Amino acid sequence: MYSIGYDVGSSSIKCSILEIESGKVKAAGFYPEEEMAISTPKPGYAEQDPEVWWEYVKILTHKLTKGNSINADEIVSIGITYQMHGLVLVDKDQKLLRPSIIWCDSRAVEIGQKAFEAIGEEKCLTSLLNSPGNFTASKLRWVKENEPDIYGRIYKAMLPGDFIAMKLSGEINTTISGLSEGIFWDFQKNSISEDVLSYYQIDKNILAKAHDSFEIQCRLSEKAAIELGLKKGTPISYRAGDQPNNAFSLKVLNPGEIAATAGTSGVVYGVTDKIRFDAKSRVNQFAHVNYSNQKNSLGVLLCINGTGILNSWLRKAAGSEYSYNEINVLASEVAIGSEGVIIIPFGNGSERVLENKNIGCSISGLDFNRHSKAHLFRAAQEGIAFSFKYGIDIMGEMGLNINVVRAGKANMFLSPVFRETLANLTGATIELYDTDGAQGAARGAALGAGYYKSIDEAFNSLKKLETLSPDKSKTEKTLKGYDSWLDQLNRII
Repeated sequence: MYSIGYDVGSSSIKCSILEIESGKVKAAGFYPEEEMAISTPKPGYAEQDPEVWWEYVKILTHKLTKGNSINADEIVSIGITYQMHGLVLVDKDQKLLRPSIIWCDSRAVEIGQKAFEAIGEEKCLTSLLNSPGNFTASKLRWVKENEPDIYGRIYKAMLPGDFIAMKLSGEINTTISGLSEGIFWDFQKNSISEDVLSYYQIDKNILAKAHDSFEIQCRLSEKAAIELGLKKGTPISYRAGDQPNNAFSLKVLNPGEIAATAGTSGVVYGVTDKIRFDAKSRVNQFAHVNYSNQKNSLGVLLCINGTGILNSWLRKAAGSEYSYNEINVLASEVAIGSEGVIIIPFGNGSERVLENKNIGCSISGLDFNRHSKAHLFRAAQEGIAFSFKYGIDIMGEMGLNINVVRAGKANMFLSPVFRETLANLTGATIELYDTDGAQGAARGAALGAGYYKSIDEAFNSLKKLETLSPDKSKTEKTLKGYDSWLDQLNRII
C-alpha cells in the first residue's frame, strides 16, 4: 500500500509516493523543471493561476505512477501541503474568479495595519496571536475594496491547498490550522474570529468548513480519479501549510522542538504550548498540525521572504552558467565576511520581520577590482543566514531557546556556507534529515487515514543524514560579519 503526498509550492509542484509498511519513498519528483512563473501586474503584487497548479499535479501523478509501475488500487491515502497565506476565490460552480494572490504579495499591508489599530493591538495579539497584517483575511478585504464585482460573486474563499483538495474531491473545506494562518481564528474562543469578520465586513459563509489536519476530510471524486489515474474514493486525509508540514515531516510536534527550511523563502518554526507573541508582530503564531480544542499546540513562525529566491536570482543574473552545487563550491572558496561585500536579502516583498517594510535587496562594499561572482555568491548565502539570526534573536525575546535545529537536506541547507554560518552564529546544532514536504504530506495522510496507529510508527523510518555542530574557531569572525551586516541593515530601515 502507498500514500501519496502533494506539495503545492510557488516554484513547483512536488510529489512523493510513500510505501506505508516500510516508510520508504517509492517515487518522488517535481514539475515543472524550471520555476513556475509569478505574475506581478503591479509593484508588490504576486499572483499565480491555480489551474496551472492542478495541471501540474495531474502531469506529475501520471509521471510517477506510470514510471514506477504503481497501480491505482495501491494508493490508499492522499495528503496535501501548500504555500501558506494565499487567497483563492471561486464561484458557486467552483470556477476561479481571479488569479490567486499568493504569499509574497504585499498589496494588503496597509489594510492589515489599519485593522490592527482599529480592532486593537492587544486584542489582536492575545486572540489572533498576530496582527491581521498581510495575511489571507486582509487580502480578501483588498478584493472587497478594489474588485467589488468579483467579491460579489464569491462562493468560497480558500487557501491554495484547499483549492487542490476541491479539485481532487469536488468538495470545499479547510482546516483549523489553515484558518489560523489566514488570521481567521480566535484562540481565546477556539472559533472563527468575529472581530476580524466584523471589521472587514466579510460574510462568515464565505469561509469553508474546518477539519482537523489528520482525518478523512473528503474523498477522491470520480472525475478527478479519471484525470489522475487513481482510485475513486481514496481519502484525502491530511492537509497543512508548508511550514507546519515541514515541521511535521521532521517530527517537530512538541514544545521546544525546532524546524527550519530555506527554499524560496526561509523559515524557523518552533513549537510551544504557551500563548506568546511579539509586541511588534514580527514573528507569528499559528495552530500547529496537532492543535485541537483539547491540545494547545502552537507553531511560532519566523519567515524571511528573501531566501532561496536570492540565490536563484543571482544564478540567473550570472547567466545560469553555474549549477547550484558549483555556486556553493565557489562561495566556500571566499573567506568569512565575503571580504567586505554585504548583501541585504530582502528583495521579495514586504518582510514581516521588518514590521512589513519592503526595503528591497541591496549590495554594498563591492569593489570592482577585487571582488568576483564568488564574493557575491558567498555574501548572498551569508546574508540569508544573517537574516535568520536577526529573526531568531526576536524568537529568543519571546522565550524560545534554540539549541537544535532540524531541517531537510535540501535547498539552502545543501550549502556548506549557509549551514555553517547559521550554526556558528546561533550556537545551535543542525540536524539534517532525508525528508521533504511532499514526503511529510504522504506520512500525514497515512496517519490521518489510520494506516499508521501513532506518530512514532509514522516516523520509524525517518533517517538523519548529518549533524553539524558550531565551530567555535570561526564564531568570532562570523559574528564580526554579522555585526557589519546588521549595521548596514539598520542604516536602511
